[in-house]
Amino acid sequence: MPRKIRDIIKDYRRAGAIIDVKGGKGSHRIIHHPLFPGKATLSGKDSADAKHYQEKDLANFIKIIGKK
Repeated sequence: MPRKIRDIIKDYRRAGAIIDVKGGKGSHRIIHHPLFPGKATLSGKDSADAKHYQEKDLANFIKIIGKK
């Protein structure tokens, strides 16, 4: 069973990310971190199933900032 968007958000927050819910359009969230170049975008309602590419984006984000 795929994880939910709310679980992805929790992982971003555990990694120290700042999530700007007002910066995106609709259900999009803009994610910032001082060690991450640029920004990441996460779309979907909290209760929606996470897509494969969203899981991959999270893994890449954590790899770049160097946190587990």
